[in-house]
Amino acid sequence: MTIRTMNIDDYDRVSALWMCIKGFAIRSIDDSREGIERFLYRNPTTSVVAEKDGNIIGSILCGHDGRRGCFYHVCVHPDHRRQGIGKAMVVFAMKALKDEHINKVSLIAFTKNDIGNAFWRTIGWTRREDLNYYDFTLNEENIVRFNE
Repeated sequence: MTIRTMNIDDYDRVSALWMCIKGFAIRSIDDSREGIERFLYRNPTTSVVAEKDGNIIGSILCGHDGRRGCFYHVCVHPDHRRQGIGKAMVVFAMKALKDEHINKVSLIAFTKNDIGNAFWRTIGWTRREDLNYYDFTLNEENIVRFNE
């Protein structure tokens, strides 16, 4: 298995991975090939894939604004979980952020994502109780769909 930087040529295999994750939320514009290409252009060294036998079995979209890093769409294929792949990808992405002088990273996990929330607690991340998360939709055509 190889952990490496994601590039746009990985898009189709990463998208296929996302589609097999139950409860995974996909945005029609942001998660399109064009949306991911734009994201990777702004963040060329920080997103990660785990690859085994030519298949993408894990991924993290990771970027930063010059001050704080953020993880998006962290996932490992269900058949490959509990093997250290998620943790290895997190370490890889955090090193990439540190190389760009980013000192803190955050992420959002849906409250109903029991597997993901357990993973973050297990590897030492802290759940924030002292803030509220807000967002505002600028483009109503950016539709969210949850995989069933």
